[in-house]
Amino acid sequence: MIGTLSSAPWAFDSHPLGWLALALVGVLYGLAIYGARRAGAVGASPTNRQRWFLTAALLTLAIALTWPVADLAAHSSLSALVVQRLLLTLAVAPLLLLATPAPVLSWLTRPPILDDALEFLTKPVVAVITFTAIVVGTLLTPAVAAQSSSAAVRAATDALLIFAGFVLWGPVLRHIPGASRTVAIGTAAYLFVQSVVPGFPALVFIFSKHPIYPAFAGSHSAIGLSPLNDQQLAGILAKLATIPVLWTVAWVVLTRAHKAEHGGTDDSPLTWADVERRLQRAERQEKRAMRSRFRPVNRSHPLRPLAGSSPTAPEATSPTSNPRPGPDDAPNRNKENEGQHRDEPPPPDESSHQAPM
Repeated sequence: MIGTLSSAPWAFDSHPLGWLALALVGVLYGLAIYGARRAGAVGASPTNRQRWFLTAALLTLAIALTWPVADLAAHSSLSALVVQRLLLTLAVAPLLLLATPAPVLSWLTRPPILDDALEFLTKPVVAVITFTAIVVGTLLTPAVAAQSSSAAVRAATDALLIFAGFVLWGPVLRHIPGASRTVAIGTAAYLFVQSVVPGFPALVFIFSKHPIYPAFAGSHSAIGLSPLNDQQLAGILAKLATIPVLWTVAWVVLTRAHKAEHGGTDDSPLTWADVERRLQRAERQEKRAMRSRFRPVNRSHPLRPLAGSSPTAPEATSPTSNPRPGPDDAPNRNKENEGQHRDEPPPPDESSHQAPM
């Protein structure tokens, strides 16, 4: 989908931008591993199995972004576009997640803004809404027309679909530290919903009586099918790929949970990366609570008098109406006391009133 398109649908194109995007993914993966190691993350080196996952992800990405799938998906066949989208969301995204060690994922998502986004987007309801919005939104007629006419829009759409794949598989994969997790039956229900709700366009493709996308009007010369038949085939491919993949994963999740229950083990044990992430979140919440508790009061504006109070009431208690005596006022206070003592009569002599013996 990325690259210069030839005039003939099946003419070979080297797709240099597609291979550049492929190399960029490999470089970013290597930088993530290197950065996690420099940060002291234990277990940041990928295992042999994770290297195989990375190889499979890169090969699948090469199929999706180069000849002939990218050429046909650009403006020749809706079926090819659907195949490309399925490769990006159902294969490339989960393979990249599986290829990345858990300590590296923990290091990548450690910044608070990314951690909050991870916790929010991996909630099953949020994941269904987000994935559906991206999948359906990029299949709207204006969006498909823009993809067909602009290489930049195609590149942005490809990146957005890979991100949608991360959102789809985030609640399912258990090695992502900090991701919101549910029990096995909840994960199976989530996958069932994801196989039904975002697949609504597939039903539209199958039962529509006329072609929807003018961009694929030349499908007959490309794959030998009319635009309407190509559209119906695209809907069938979407259903045949999405439902078996997601339902198979749901069955695997339930089977593992059943075996773990009978074996007395935990199918998703708590790792140190999860514990560390929870401690970090608790510390951030405590700091936010402390900042909100000791937030300084804005004293730039004077206090307004209460309703019904006299506007002159503050004068009675104002500093100027009742000044506090200072050291210079001591002589005045002594004079006043002397005057008071002068005017007062002397106390009576108690000895003069004593009765004679």
